[in-house]
Amino acid sequence: MKKVSVITVNFNHSHITEELLNSIAKENTYTAIEIIVIDNGSKINPVPDWKEKYSDVVFIRSDINLGFAGGNNVGIKAATGDCLFFVNNDTEFTKGLVESLVKTLDDETKVGIVSPKIRYFDQKDKLQYAGYTEMNYYTCRNNCIGQFEKDNGQYDQVTGKTGFAHGAAMMIKREAIDKAGLMPENFFLYYEEMDWCDHIKHAGYEVWVNMQALIYHKESVSVGKKSALKEYFMNRNRILFIRRNANLFQRLVFYVFFILIVTPRNIITYIKAGDKNFIKMLFKAIWWNLSNNINSTYLGYPLK
Repeated sequence: MKKVSVITVNFNHSHITEELLNSIAKENTYTAIEIIVIDNGSKINPVPDWKEKYSDVVFIRSDINLGFAGGNNVGIKAATGDCLFFVNNDTEFTKGLVESLVKTLDDETKVGIVSPKIRYFDQKDKLQYAGYTEMNYYTCRNNCIGQFEKDNGQYDQVTGKTGFAHGAAMMIKREAIDKAGLMPENFFLYYEEMDWCDHIKHAGYEVWVNMQALIYHKESVSVGKKSALKEYFMNRNRILFIRRNANLFQRLVFYVFFILIVTPRNIITYIKAGDKNFIKMLFKAIWWNLSNNINSTYLGYPLK
């Protein structure tokens, strides 16, 4: 039996993380498992209390916020599993989840990473993810299959290759990490799992979705559904993703598209929504890409 390391990152939402841990204890039946929780510099350190409540869980405290990728990379270095299951702390497990994903990685040698079906926690019959389409590198656009649709089983037969795994829940073979490398930490938030998937593909593996495995997602607990932080990193990292993964011609077309189409459209959207302060975040995101190389670790955002 393959050993699975479940890795999750907490940032200022210890009660949400506890709900995840409780759901694992209640729903998980896979025995060869270890659980690793990284606290990513939360204002109040929850680890001492957690160690008393959850004696079978490995807790690691970072004194600073390392971002989504950085926190998960801490977990990777501590993990001893053959398969590593990265889950957002705002997810909740269902029965058979781990077994189904492990079976995919066992049965399909070409698969390096697999995500389960994801439904919204607050609307349990509504899909969030049933796979991704491939990326259009000229526009940096792709589609999340099934999102917001009622789940009537319409995608249950499409288990197999997909464009990208979903960052909220993805299981990866240790050997794929060894070949593709760790998660790219210079993204900090957003697009890092897509960049990682591209590198995993380049290492010779396929990305799959398993529609027989299910997880629930509470969505955007850590950052919020709308914030300056989110707007900055979504724009900054969209550009960075193309810089790192597209060819020269694709990059040139994307730059024209972003400046002439995306930037004016976003500005109009911000003004209509009364979020004029987001305009500054947009230009800050563009400037970061003009003034930093693709491997720069400078975030360009004053994190607290």
